[in-house]
Amino acid sequence: MVRPRRPRRLRFNPRALYLKPQGVPLQSLDEVVITHDEIEALKLYHTDKLEQKEAAESMNISQPTFSRTLDSVYNKLSEALIEGKAIKVESEV
Repeated sequence: MVRPRRPRRLRFNPRALYLKPQGVPLQSLDEVVITHDEIEALKLYHTDKLEQKEAAESMNISQPTFSRTLDSVYNKLSEALIEGKAIKVESEV
């Protein structure tokens, strides 16, 4: 049985919800979806320059969970950039 997901503390709302390659219609592109907690982790770690432990505490999650979240968003961004996919940022729920 899976343990219930711990509520995250999310404070950042991105301005753009879609990013795509220039000159290609959105409807003809595959997309990768970045969740709200993934974009929050990316912001805390790279923009705010917090250490993983500090950023994890800010989101009310463990450091290993934070690390897995960063790994997930890196994989999605790499896929989008290399394969020319659109990036959809999930809005806050």
